[in-house]
Amino acid sequence: MPGALSGLRVLEIKGIGPGPFAAMLLADMGADVIRVDRPDPENDPAGADDPTHAVLARGRRSIVLDLKSPEGADTLLRLVETSDVLIEGFRPGVMERLGVGPQVCLERNPRLVYGRVTGWGQEGPRARSAGHDINYIALSGALHNIARPGQPPTPPLNYVGDYAGGSLFLLFGIFCALHELQRSGRGQVVDAAIVDGAALLTAPFQAMLAKGLWNREAGTNILDGSAPHYDVYCCADGKYISIAPNEAKFYAVLRDKLGLTGADWDEQHDRALWPKRKEQLTALFAERTRDEWTALLEGTDACFAPVLDLVEAPAHPDNIAREVYTQANGLTQPSPAPRLSRTPGTIGARPPAHGEHTQEILDELRTAITAER
Repeated sequence: MPGALSGLRVLEIKGIGPGPFAAMLLADMGADVIRVDRPDPENDPAGADDPTHAVLARGRRSIVLDLKSPEGADTLLRLVETSDVLIEGFRPGVMERLGVGPQVCLERNPRLVYGRVTGWGQEGPRARSAGHDINYIALSGALHNIARPGQPPTPPLNYVGDYAGGSLFLLFGIFCALHELQRSGRGQVVDAAIVDGAALLTAPFQAMLAKGLWNREAGTNILDGSAPHYDVYCCADGKYISIAPNEAKFYAVLRDKLGLTGADWDEQHDRALWPKRKEQLTALFAERTRDEWTALLEGTDACFAPVLDLVEAPAHPDNIAREVYTQANGLTQPSPAPRLSRTPGTIGARPPAHGEHTQEILDELRTAITAER
């Protein structure tokens, strides 16, 4: 069955970080994603040219073009004429210097949605400065509160910046533009900056701060691990368990299952009692293994889950039941998401080798040009 995005053609100018992740999601939902590779594959630190292991490159086709040459730039512009979306993640001005910036591309295809994703945005004091995920979420305010009391903020891998603040906001912008295209018939440029997206992710906490429900001091708030009932604890086997019964009725379930009796546990949000409770819970969870605690709490509303690593997660019964992970192209990898009832996403072809489909795509282009004549 064709995917929901079947018929949508996307040009992905090869990069790292948010662009490839966004392109993978589009490919999973049926889009024809053509990755435009540089002639030299050795410049890719993410290893996206390795068809055996590059999960983010699944479902693509690959064409090699030297965009620094007039011939390569012209071929890209001819591909633009038959495409719906272009994704690029270079610093501002790079695509313009190559002669394939948004103005030129929209002249060739006025219906094109030109998606740009950067760290600092296309304009602003830092626009042309180098940076990485941790820098963008630091400036946005998102990183500050991911910290323990008295400890420096902990980098949350690049989930918050590259993928949430970058890829997902890029895709949101692209689909907004595609929807508007139905009314106006005109494409447009999507300027997705990771600093913008990460800042938007802080909106609920900005609201709580305004209400006086959130402290500026890191590690002193209910969702950052300072509350004893919303934290991760080490078990007897050195593995971890998470608990999060914020609501009173769920807190009561946890108390009952753990045998937390006495007045010291009654007022859930009495911050004066939090340090003592945390000490007691730390000692308590250290008495049994993670799997023993899981067996005790499984099936209850205690709001808990074992902390699984990347090998354990695909093997967990819950994830197996929902097919959260799958085997594809010889690798265990996350299944497409979200789930659509009639046109579910699927993992397409294996990640392409560098330039694997160059001749195929050029032949398609020649056929399209011949048909127009």
